[in-house]
Amino acid sequence: MITRSRLRTIGGIALPIIGGMVSQNVVNLVDTAMVGTLGTTALAAVAVGTYATFLATSVVIGLSSGVQTMVARRIGEGRANEAAVPLNGGLFLGLLISLPLIAVAVTFSADVFALMNNDPDVIEQGVDYLDARLFGILAVGLNFAYRGYFNGMRLTKVYLYTLLVMHLCNIALNYVLIFGHFGFPALGALGAGIASTAAEYLGVLIFSILAFRMARQRGFLSRIPRRETLATMLRLGVPSALREFLFAGSLTVQMWIFGLMGTAEVAVSAVVINLFLVAYLPALGLGLATLTLVSEAVGRKDLADARRWGWEASIITVVTLGALGAVAVFFPNLIMSGFLHDPETLALAHGPFIVMGLFVGATGVSLTLSNALLGAGAARLVMVISVAPRWLISLPLTWWLGPYLGLSLTAVWTANFSVGLLQMIWLAIHWRGKGWEGIKV
Repeated sequence: MITRSRLRTIGGIALPIIGGMVSQNVVNLVDTAMVGTLGTTALAAVAVGTYATFLATSVVIGLSSGVQTMVARRIGEGRANEAAVPLNGGLFLGLLISLPLIAVAVTFSADVFALMNNDPDVIEQGVDYLDARLFGILAVGLNFAYRGYFNGMRLTKVYLYTLLVMHLCNIALNYVLIFGHFGFPALGALGAGIASTAAEYLGVLIFSILAFRMARQRGFLSRIPRRETLATMLRLGVPSALREFLFAGSLTVQMWIFGLMGTAEVAVSAVVINLFLVAYLPALGLGLATLTLVSEAVGRKDLADARRWGWEASIITVVTLGALGAVAVFFPNLIMSGFLHDPETLALAHGPFIVMGLFVGATGVSLTLSNALLGAGAARLVMVISVAPRWLISLPLTWWLGPYLGLSLTAVWTANFSVGLLQMIWLAIHWRGKGWEGIKV
């Protein structure tokens, strides 16, 4: 049984994270809805550009889990005065990685986009959007390092409030730049890209001010990370970055495969994934809360408590996402009609959305247990379990069932979500074992 006090502890950390991520996905959905009024081509252009952006930023997103694990571990070890030193390392690595990455990504953006989609109209609109987003890679890296620190300190409300400001700015700029209000030119998909990047840099400014006020006594910008700190961060961060990169790469390849099936399939899949991420949010929040709690417990050398946090968070994940999945199963068209306006495209989305509702619970548990293992320091193991099934099973099945056999989009998405069930079982076996015990962070 999960006690009320432990439920409050998980909820106290997870709920602000979930709230922040809800706002992020609300922005994604608002983007989708606004761009969707411009037509299926514009929607497909932004969808492909978004996945290409995710591919580029995934290299720096992995910094977050490394910072969070180390910060929470220092708290558990009773070394709170050193808790911000990993943040310094994360910001340094984010800066070091992002600047050359931006230069390379912008140089080859058109070539990469053309590999993902060969529709000339989609390419014309999508490359401009992608270039605008790529200039935000640095801001994404720094923001994720800050997120790792504040989440590791259990100061998740700081993360929530900062994201709310960022996202309100993003929505306002979308309204102005996509449609050309208040004297600005109507930039369409390009306007959506500029708005997103501007909001990311606003987040860097806010996080920096808050960290300077709240983390100076814990070493923020006043202590140079030792070589061993940077080495540990790389040991945790590189597998996480590689995991994010290969996951983003798999989504990019997946969108390319959907492009072989048709532009409507790309648009439908983009909406299904965005709505899936909304339902997925409780697992993201619970997973990050579990990462902090597990890392703290391991720092106290209380391995039984660490294991218990992982199982309890998984139970909460199943219950929560099961309820959200039921809404998708019973009311698919009601939800999808807010984003897809063409009757044929809406009919195409009906089956994949129901499949998403059926499998979202199992996929959520996978994420929760992945974060539990990350909190224990098992970054390489999580990378293998997260990446291998997608590249070795999911993507070949997508191509075989879709472009090769010509089966429905529903069949393709059923195969994809079934792989998530296999990942959940694999992760549960490892969390039940003892291989993660004793990893030093």
